[in-house]
Amino acid sequence: MDSTLTLTQVFFIGLASTLHCLGMCGGIVGALSLSLPAEVRASRIQMLVFVSLMNIGRILSYMAAGLVAGAFGLEILKALGLDNAHQVLKYVGVIFMVIIGFYLAGWFPQMARVEKIGQPVWKILQPVAKKMIPINSIPRALLYGMAWGWLPCGLVYVVLLSTITAGSAVQGASMMLAFGLGTLPTMISAGFMASWLRRFASSRKTRRIIGVLIVIMAIASLYLGAGYDEHQHHRH
Repeated sequence: MDSTLTLTQVFFIGLASTLHCLGMCGGIVGALSLSLPAEVRASRIQMLVFVSLMNIGRILSYMAAGLVAGAFGLEILKALGLDNAHQVLKYVGVIFMVIIGFYLAGWFPQMARVEKIGQPVWKILQPVAKKMIPINSIPRALLYGMAWGWLPCGLVYVVLLSTITAGSAVQGASMMLAFGLGTLPTMISAGFMASWLRRFASSRKTRRIIGVLIVIMAIASLYLGAGYDEHQHHRH
């Protein structure tokens, strides 16, 4: 059973979250990059390896969370019954996508409150993450990234909640992988202190355009899904 949010859509949301990610994590990545050994910072290749490993660790944590959320969603499917569950989850997925669009556009700042969900987990992992600094080895870079993936973030949590509509644990993990890959270009660029990218992200007009595009994509997916369901019904 397919979720409303396709992997392509979730990847685009990750890519569009450039605006949010630079504000939330851009400074963190920049600070972490400066904490790397001097010989690593002196080599662009080594710098790229370390920054990439931190982000791989982050995405692995996203996937683990998506695996659990997707499995939970599967239980909801079983409880609702397969006949009507797809319709229910389809609308829920669209609602999540609209919320994300409004949040990125700056029209729904209240969504940041969902960050409270992950604060207990972060309180446990934050001391562990601090022990990884300075990040002077490849294992430390990966482990720090895995802890970083649990940093409370409203956008990540709403995308994670949307994986409940995935229909399976594997699909839930795949959705978070797609989202993480979408954020990757920004986070790696932030590691190299791409100031021009920050200026782009700070534009209110840019935020609103991308937010509106995501809302349009959500509504379009609903109508396209309805057309597909009708086509399938006529085939049977």
